[in-house]
Amino acid sequence: MAPLKKPLLTTLRVSLLTCAVIGLSACAGLTPAPLADKDIDAVNHADQTAMQQGVEPILSPLTLDEAMARALKYNLDRRARLLEQTLAMHQLDVTRFDMLPVLAARLNATSRNNDHISRSLDPETGEVSSTGFISQDRSHQLSDLGVTFNLLDFGMGYYNTRQQASRIHIATEKRRRAMHLLTQDVRTAYWRAASAQKLRDEVTNTIRVAEEALVDSRKVEQERTRNPIDALRYQRQLLENLRLLESINQELLSAQVDLASLINAPLNRPIPIAESALEDTASRLTSIPIEQLEEMALRHNADLREQHYNARVAQEETRKALLRMFPNLSFSYGLNYDSDKYLINNNWREAGLQLSFNFMNLLTGPMQARLAEAGVKLADQRRMATQMAVLTQVHLVRLQLLNARSQFQRAEEVFSTDKRISELMRTRESVQASSKLERVSNDTAAILSLLRRYQALAQVQAAESRLVAQLGMEPRIGSTDDLSLQDLTQQVKGQSGFDALWLDLSKELTAPAKGAPQ
Repeated sequence: MAPLKKPLLTTLRVSLLTCAVIGLSACAGLTPAPLADKDIDAVNHADQTAMQQGVEPILSPLTLDEAMARALKYNLDRRARLLEQTLAMHQLDVTRFDMLPVLAARLNATSRNNDHISRSLDPETGEVSSTGFISQDRSHQLSDLGVTFNLLDFGMGYYNTRQQASRIHIATEKRRRAMHLLTQDVRTAYWRAASAQKLRDEVTNTIRVAEEALVDSRKVEQERTRNPIDALRYQRQLLENLRLLESINQELLSAQVDLASLINAPLNRPIPIAESALEDTASRLTSIPIEQLEEMALRHNADLREQHYNARVAQEETRKALLRMFPNLSFSYGLNYDSDKYLINNNWREAGLQLSFNFMNLLTGPMQARLAEAGVKLADQRRMATQMAVLTQVHLVRLQLLNARSQFQRAEEVFSTDKRISELMRTRESVQASSKLERVSNDTAAILSLLRRYQALAQVQAAESRLVAQLGMEPRIGSTDDLSLQDLTQQVKGQSGFDALWLDLSKELTAPAKGAPQ
């Protein structure tokens, strides 16, 4: 075979050098660059637009049912949970394809600058022929279309699909738990916002009266018409009341922001609150025997059900570890074509059967099996620990509900008493039978009592929500994307109260027990 000519060698060297320079330049250019401020501003603006896209404005006083519906439909964290569930479903669709045979098409084009020449060897004489033979085109194309079925890949794909199906249920339980936490937060924030709206004017007026009384007291002190120590004590009591009122005002200012964040409303706009009536459900909840509440929680608690599905995933992992220890059997069949003119048969079909076994699996297989069994034991232990935690929470939340209801009733009585005292003191002040200090002190006490009443009310609502969440009960609503806000509010209104949940609970307690997910 003739050696390559010098021009061709020079061209080849230049080409290799050029490729090397281009490759080094590309590698050198892969330096991470920081984000520019304009890029960050553009993304933030786009995100803010996307966050408020499709969110209906609040045009009327917000009820608790509408607040719950808005949180379920517009809350950003809940949207993320829904997308996680959707992602898990898409991953299941993709995983199913791992069980299918591999259908592949290939096209291989080759070209060389000279002929593929070979000589032959005479086996009898051992002499190499002096004449060369061309047995291949300089340029030709080889294409094939083949299907390959691997039994081990099919088995692994089958168990991967079963695991991914369980992960969909895990994502569903996480979404349920997130919804339970969201409803608790919305109830608490709603009543805080309601108390802020109720107390805002009273706090402002009382602060104004206290500041006026403080100015008058300082004038009296300067004129020395009274004992200076009495004036200072008078001012100190006023300042203590002012400090208490300002701390209450600070507490109330954050309520609207918290509620707006939960329902994805503009943070800089006030939300009018329509005070909702309180439903007395503690007596019905606490009248159920604790054993039945425990049974209900063990069936439907989101955390416990998630651990059941995690145990199922761990069990499938043991089956995968055992499957790896079996021989691998694969079958292939393909259609081939080669454009080489020296071939007698340019088209042919090819079938193959391959049996293989990795003897190293005899060493690693038992260790993989022990690892998978350890994962099953860990999942079982976590499930038992979660079961104990759930039962503990059922008992604790039930006691918290009883205590919260008792505290609310006591706060209601204290507020009623302070309100009557405040009204009497205002009447006495109108006839100049009492000082502004007494009015400010009693008004402050009434405001504080009303604030504590609303706080106790929020604790009752939160305790009820926690117990319902531990029992695994939730409103049965349709798709929040397909339903309008008005329709979703109506559905929540029919089920956010305890009537619908109580009906479901009664049916569940009388129904036969279902087995845990397998």
